[in-house]
Amino acid sequence: MKTPQHGVAIVLAMGVVALAALAATAIMVTQSTWTRQNELVADHVQAQTLIQVGVDWTRALLSDDRRASSVDTLGEPWALRLPPIPVENGSLAGHIEDQQGRFNLNNLVKDGKPNLTQIAHFQRLLSILGLPPALADALADWIDTDSEVRAPGGAEDAFYLALQAPYLAANRPLIDVAELALVRGFDDNVRLRLRPFVSTLPAFTAVNVNTAPPEVIAAVIDGLDIDGARSLVEQRSRVYFRDRTDFLNQLPKDVVAAIEDIAFSSDYFVVQLRVSIGSAQARSAALLARADANWPTIVWRKML
Repeated sequence: MKTPQHGVAIVLAMGVVALAALAATAIMVTQSTWTRQNELVADHVQAQTLIQVGVDWTRALLSDDRRASSVDTLGEPWALRLPPIPVENGSLAGHIEDQQGRFNLNNLVKDGKPNLTQIAHFQRLLSILGLPPALADALADWIDTDSEVRAPGGAEDAFYLALQAPYLAANRPLIDVAELALVRGFDDNVRLRLRPFVSTLPAFTAVNVNTAPPEVIAAVIDGLDIDGARSLVEQRSRVYFRDRTDFLNQLPKDVVAAIEDIAFSSDYFVVQLRVSIGSAQARSAALLARADANWPTIVWRKML
């Protein structure tokens, strides 16, 4: 009679042992997961901290550069692309891009009204890039504060409200080039073609001819064709342009650059940073504004 009871006791004992083993395993897994989560959190915190360090280092570099020289060129330390810098358990990489070497799309509108001269410059840039010049009308309408549609390619609220997912025209300056995706005609291919040549800055800016590509230089200087612009870029690779007189002396005969359209230094830069710490990664972009020799301010910053 005792044998069946003895067998049941053994089975119960084995069940208890199995449950204890499962509980121990669950505790170990939970502890391991918790430890791993803590490690990931710590890695992300370190990565974020290192991003901030990278931004501050860039601000210091640009501040020192302005004190050392009133001219900005692609041969200066800020323009160099450095290899990833090793840090404890990871690396930091990044580069600085001069935004005044690009055409500022917000130049199309001044005080809420279309700037006809700058619209003509942008139309020329579009033509050089093989894109429809009418896109300039759509963008001017997107930024300006009136409701008048510019011909032939303009678009105001009525156009956007008729879309499947309706919205209104912004009627304000662009903050980021990515906003072009909302503007009539600026599809993926157009934006991809434009991206290396345009910026969106919070104030009117002239083009820095020491850093701009030939497409942008040809766009903002009336009468200068793309071959002439390429020749200027090739010349500056040997000796950069020091001032307006120096630059004008290099232009073809009868070509004159408007004083408000060209510059030889820059105030706006984007710093792109990439950090790897352990298994954590972080990417960031920040627009920096530099005024005189002051510490550059952060206009915006975003994680990518």
